[in-house]
Amino acid sequence: MKRQWWTLLVVCAATFMLLLDVTIVAVALPDIQHSLDADFSGLQWTTDAYALSLAALLLTSGSLADLYGRRLLFVIGLAVFTGGSLLCGIASDQLMLVGSRALQGIGGAILFATSLALLASTFQGRERGVAFGVWGSVAGIATALGPVLGGVITSGISWRGIFLVNLPIGIAALAITVRLVDESRPSRASRVDWLGIVPLTVGLFSLVYALIRASDTAWSERGVLICFGLASVFLAAFVVIESRVSEPMFDLSLLRTPTFLGGSIAAFAMNASLFAMFIYLVFYLQNGLGYSAMATGARLLASSGCTLVAAMAAGRLLNRVPTRWLIGPGLVLVGIGLLLMTGVTAGSEWTHLIPGLVVTGIGAGMVNPPLASTAIGVVPVYRAGMASGVNQTFRQVGIAVGIALYGSIFTSSLRDALRERLAGIPGMQGRTDEIADAVRMGVPGKAIAAAPQEIRGQVDHAVHAGFAASMNDLLVASGILAMVGGVLAFFLIRAKDFVAPQPPGRPAASQPQNAGAPRSG
Repeated sequence: MKRQWWTLLVVCAATFMLLLDVTIVAVALPDIQHSLDADFSGLQWTTDAYALSLAALLLTSGSLADLYGRRLLFVIGLAVFTGGSLLCGIASDQLMLVGSRALQGIGGAILFATSLALLASTFQGRERGVAFGVWGSVAGIATALGPVLGGVITSGISWRGIFLVNLPIGIAALAITVRLVDESRPSRASRVDWLGIVPLTVGLFSLVYALIRASDTAWSERGVLICFGLASVFLAAFVVIESRVSEPMFDLSLLRTPTFLGGSIAAFAMNASLFAMFIYLVFYLQNGLGYSAMATGARLLASSGCTLVAAMAAGRLLNRVPTRWLIGPGLVLVGIGLLLMTGVTAGSEWTHLIPGLVVTGIGAGMVNPPLASTAIGVVPVYRAGMASGVNQTFRQVGIAVGIALYGSIFTSSLRDALRERLAGIPGMQGRTDEIADAVRMGVPGKAIAAAPQEIRGQVDHAVHAGFAASMNDLLVASGILAMVGGVLAFFLIRAKDFVAPQPPGRPAASQPQNAGAPRSG
């Protein structure tokens, strides 16, 4: 086998491991909550610590990869991610798990920032389209298998197994990378923008912390307002710094390229809608409807299975169909699918979700393969590391902000719904917050059991009705976000922004567009 195909193999293995980790963790979160006695904020941080580390370090990782070599950084990323997975698997409390997830995110940032750049520098012409198609198919397979494997491992062994399963994959990928993957370093590489790292990291952390804190207190609480203020100041400072330094890690001029802006919006909308919402769908199926982790994973195959099929088809169409006709309509389908799931009630069965799960799965499968290639398709190869990092940053900011925002909406909506439904039940008017906290902690049965026998049925109905009403609010919000992102992406992505891959040493401007570059209409 040619060495370039070994590169594709390890990149796909790393991608499989990273995406599998996201979907597996989502299914196991309720078990983690009960095992470590984690609160609702801790549950959000279990995912957001990973996403925030990714978002904060992706751009830096891309610059380091361009400067010191993509294979070297890829190896470091594999080692850090695999070590973080081990620590997650042996975590003894909520704090250790969140910290280990952050370490996983650091390794994941390096892997995400270097993986697509490795493919872009290794493959040219039609083979590049094949490589990205395979990558997209693997991403779909990982998404499809995640809920099932998560359910099997969590129910059959323990939630700890979902992290430990990364160890053999990571070790094997490390061995192959060291022996069989060629180093890739662009002829031109910028210095690391250390000055931009601090404001970006602090700004993103403040924003997500404010959203999560608001779900525990209130949007008007002083600490929440202070964190929002800090987020505004530091993110604004990041923009100012990046516009003034000679070699920024995020070249803001890229956003003046409509296709790059459209791809970034699509990346944010994809993760902030469906993938952030995925956690709350799991929460609903397990804590609202009472399904086990295995049963939940099996039911989510209605979405992830369709994602797999659609991603394989989209991968084959990358060089034949204009990119915007995959990304734009795909995101709109995701939004339609989320809206189709609305209308759940206290008596709804999981089958109510099936049409929406199928449609969201098809939409997600259409978006992922072309979105990856679009990110680096509008820049010359020497800027592929930064472009890939920016695209993945928008993805991870999307999921981090989405999870935190939906958590705040869920809590506020749940309290309002319970307050309304408990108002007419004798003796329950002042217990809204107590019951809402029990629902958020995944133990609604405790609050119901604590009610007097004669009103227990009414309380049970109020809890399930309130849970359903809150889920409807989340589905509407996420559905609208996906549809808006899809429409913007469709009109922003255009063919003339794409550049053809060029041989080393030749300037991008001298190359005409060819069949090897992704198409757009």
